[in-house]
Amino acid sequence: MTLRTIRSFAVLSVAVLCLVAGFPAATARGQSSDSSSSNKSPKGQSSSSQPVQQEKAPSLIDPAGPTISLVSSEPVFLMAAALNACGYDEGLEESAPVRKRVRDEIDQALAKSEDARDKRDKVCLYIAQHRTTGSERDISQYISLALYLTPPPELETSEELAEMPPDSTQVVEIVPLLKDFVAAVDLHGIWLAVHPIYDREADRLHDPLSKMIVGTNLYLKMPAETYVGRRFLVVIEPLLSPYTVNARIYGTDYVVVVSPVDGQIRMKDVRHTYLHYMIEPLLNARANAIDRAQPILKEVREAPMEFRYRSDTVPLTIECLIKAIEARTMDTGIPEYKIPAGVERSDLPRYEHERQVYQQKVDAVRLATVRHDMTQGFVLTQYFYEQLIQFEKDPASLRDMIGEMVYTMDVDQQVHRARQIEFDKEADEEVLGRSKPRKLTRLDLAEARLAAGDVATASSMARQALTVRTDSLDAVADGARANFILARASILTGHPEDAINDFQKTLATSKTPRLLAWSHIYLGRMLDLDCKRDEAVAEYKLALTVRDGQQDTRLAAERGVKTAYAVKGHSCDEDADDDAPSAGPAKPGGATPQTGAAGQTGTQKPQ
Repeated sequence: MTLRTIRSFAVLSVAVLCLVAGFPAATARGQSSDSSSSNKSPKGQSSSSQPVQQEKAPSLIDPAGPTISLVSSEPVFLMAAALNACGYDEGLEESAPVRKRVRDEIDQALAKSEDARDKRDKVCLYIAQHRTTGSERDISQYISLALYLTPPPELETSEELAEMPPDSTQVVEIVPLLKDFVAAVDLHGIWLAVHPIYDREADRLHDPLSKMIVGTNLYLKMPAETYVGRRFLVVIEPLLSPYTVNARIYGTDYVVVVSPVDGQIRMKDVRHTYLHYMIEPLLNARANAIDRAQPILKEVREAPMEFRYRSDTVPLTIECLIKAIEARTMDTGIPEYKIPAGVERSDLPRYEHERQVYQQKVDAVRLATVRHDMTQGFVLTQYFYEQLIQFEKDPASLRDMIGEMVYTMDVDQQVHRARQIEFDKEADEEVLGRSKPRKLTRLDLAEARLAAGDVATASSMARQALTVRTDSLDAVADGARANFILARASILTGHPEDAINDFQKTLATSKTPRLLAWSHIYLGRMLDLDCKRDEAVAEYKLALTVRDGQQDTRLAAERGVKTAYAVKGHSCDEDADDDAPSAGPAKPGGATPQTGAAGQTGTQKPQ
């Protein structure tokens, strides 16, 4: 595919600069967050008129079951037991005693059987060969797969591979090996023996989890049944690290896998995920209105938060609102002050003063939390915090008031506020994806330099990665990622032909769903600028078929299918001026402008 000349090459070079604004990091993420699913349309359909396939619910989701559930899962237990048998020791000393008990029983079975040891070794070899990050992210893909397995003795995937999340299908070849290992050590028998312990843990967690759900719903003034057909499922698995909350979004279903210890889990993290479950549909439905906040992205380029927050206003806005809610409802650690009953009227001023002093202390703790979130890059947190103060005084629910919060936001004011912030140097741990720090590679640094606008350094580092002469899988993967970085650098420097070539090289060599999907999206947007709408739509649809499981990818591709990407000053109309771009505003009826890297403006125009 090559771009034909439109208007003039100079116009196109300026136009494609806008493409780089709002693009996510190239590396795939094993866990969803914050984020992470699509615009909440009915299952199996996108927000456009075209049907878009999305992953089906995990096997333990009961469509006829309750909206919110607390359960255990034998397939998750089996997978976690296999991981433990293969050296997964994260959080072992702090885990519940049942974890060591299961490991001991597996060791006893292995000691008695050469066949069992052989089956164990095959599972462990597979895990070792598919280790990618050396972190919890490696474990998460197996948990994702386990959620789609049927109980033994079948122990098979409950859905077709095309209907499962991509990270789970990347390790699906472990299933027959796992099945053999389960039979060889009689893991089903061990599960039956320890299952009562799981039931007791669930009983202990029921009340605190219910209290969290009810309290959150009361604050939002929204019942849990607000969303028909959606599920929030908490799965307990003590064989995993208690430090990890493995939170995932499958279509419209939210699943959180936690490891309880003494009836305790990371309830704050589970609540964070639950807030995503309640709030994401409200803001995803207003994505176009949120897009007008694109100028804020320019101000947060140096913030330490994940790149997806620095590149897309929707996940940034979602996270900021959630952090504001958490600040408004946090336990400040300050004992609650109440004016004693039956005090004399003459003493009321003194008690009222003491109550005000208490409230000032509470507010100070909350505002300190907000300031910290702001310095992390979540620059709309203070705005929503202030809005929530008024929300708490109004009987209307968040569903009823969220529109007003979004539509009345003074973007210029928030841009000015963000501009005054000195950001932290390091990011906090992600609630929905905890992992040990890893050493940054050359390409990680190249991504960081590109995000900071240092195109020359990013390009140089990417080219160095391409000079490695080896046929190893790691080198091939690095080469694909390097080409993806070079392609975006070419967009920033106004070389669309080079960008197309590098995107095509990425598509030819990469097996990473995120790289593949975003390469198609880039090519689609460039084709839209070249007035080749049909070819552009085909690229967007290819991006949807890749299915990297990330919300930003799906939203971008679905928007591309629905409306053509365009930039201010460029038109595909037949009567447009062929000599110079229009200096006037975008046509009425277009979507809210998106500010690009060079200060240009891009829009999605209705077809």
